[in-house]
Amino acid sequence: MATGGEVVAGALEAQGVKRVFCVPGESYLPILAALDGSPITPIVCRHEGAASMAAEATGKLTGRPGVAIVTRGPGAANAASGVHVAQQDSTPLVLLVGQVATWMRGRDAFQEVDYAAMFGGMCKRVEEVHDAGRLPEAMARAFAAAMSGRPGPVVLALPEDVLSGEAEDAPAPVRSDAPAPEAAADALARMSGALKEADRPLVIAGGSRWDAEGRKALMDFAARAKIPVAVSFRRQMLFDALHPAYAGDVGLGINPKLKARIEACDLLILLGGRFSEVPSQGFSLLGVPDPGKRVVHVHPGAEELGRVYRPWLGINALPGRVAAALAEASGGVKRDGEWMAAAHADYLEWSGQPPAMPGAVQMGDIVSWLRDHLDDDAIITNGAGNYAIWIHRFWRYRSWNSQLAPVSGSMGYGLPAALAAKLEEPERTVVCFAGDGCFQMTMQDFATAVQYGANIIVIVVDNGQYGTIRMHQTRRFPGRDCATRITNADFAAYAEACGGAAWRVEKTEDFFTAFRQARKAGKPALIHVKIAPEALGPGITA
Repeated sequence: MATGGEVVAGALEAQGVKRVFCVPGESYLPILAALDGSPITPIVCRHEGAASMAAEATGKLTGRPGVAIVTRGPGAANAASGVHVAQQDSTPLVLLVGQVATWMRGRDAFQEVDYAAMFGGMCKRVEEVHDAGRLPEAMARAFAAAMSGRPGPVVLALPEDVLSGEAEDAPAPVRSDAPAPEAAADALARMSGALKEADRPLVIAGGSRWDAEGRKALMDFAARAKIPVAVSFRRQMLFDALHPAYAGDVGLGINPKLKARIEACDLLILLGGRFSEVPSQGFSLLGVPDPGKRVVHVHPGAEELGRVYRPWLGINALPGRVAAALAEASGGVKRDGEWMAAAHADYLEWSGQPPAMPGAVQMGDIVSWLRDHLDDDAIITNGAGNYAIWIHRFWRYRSWNSQLAPVSGSMGYGLPAALAAKLEEPERTVVCFAGDGCFQMTMQDFATAVQYGANIIVIVVDNGQYGTIRMHQTRRFPGRDCATRITNADFAAYAEACGGAAWRVEKTEDFFTAFRQARKAGKPALIHVKIAPEALGPGITA
């Protein structure tokens, strides 16, 4: 008879899980025993936050839940950072947490936590399983909930005695799939009619539950309907940046001309995303709840329609399928294409020549050089910080699944996301950008990349401070430089100590040679780029 741990391993296999990210703990040793020799590879991370972020990145790449396994109490608390990313980014994630034995519950036992109270506000579902025979049911429910509607994280708490005990009469594990809501014919007809009437329509694509086919359908629709398409914050991979309909990204540091275009449009289609605080520029671009203009909102989660904005038309459907239907029905559009062409020209101008900044290292020149020398399918990852503005504005995303970045704005995300990407897509080049503060949130898991031969390239942009906070501090409290400067380690020496390759760059021209060598290193590589403290971001100086 199978143990609870073996049932969990079997359920993961039935769900098609290839790898799980974990930090080992005694509370779930039966799962580790069951994974030994199974087709599922445990990736042993150095910190639970990195494990949960890597699992979240896997969910972004595959559309199915990434899986992290952590121990009770402190392990679960550490993993909360990745759970928050999954919630904000609408990413399917399943977090399995070891729990104290059922007979100890309620006694404040060693590392005991009430996970429903801890994670309830962040997760789609939190469940504690008290019967090993119910584990297949709970696992299937967790995966289905994580993927359905607006995707997000699910936490399963698994007591030690349930995992060690025999699973009597446990049913066979099953694979879960998410419902795929379809748009009603009359809703599509209304939307098509509105498109034909509009003089200045605009699409903002965002959210999750996209796939390569849906992305292609969106580009086909935009070309046929002669409609500009912008993308939401950190969703640039949803549209080819050099497509003639691409208008740019709607996020932090938005192109002022794109902002004006959104304000001037007479039909706004929110396709797949929620248009939350960052893309809406602090909920200022549209009125709440009345948007003040004709808005069509398409979202796979019915609960999101009307939650903030009252749309002229709300459609509960997968965004890619709506795009495909509209591409077929867009033959009657009579627009001349000038509105679309002007939007793309504005984007090309905005993302063209980066400005010069103080110091011997010019991040603009580095990003421009990478744009010319990396393959279009390279995967770019980043965490949070002003250094990311260089990528978001000047890197031109061309391919599907080429971007892993936290909509949640979480520091430390870039490295574990790069680890997950290289394990999932080993033939593609994976480049992680991280600020010095951002990198130090998860830098210990560079050693994980070395252990598993995930040959990523990490570019650490070091200005000796928490640059974004320093920028806000300078604006709001000029002359009060408090608690934003940091003294850093030699990151290149650290990477070499982990068994990787490393270079230190203090002049722009040295970067090009270092990057070429990093691509040939045959091991995880790190390039430590020292920039001037005054260079806070494109056009932003202290």
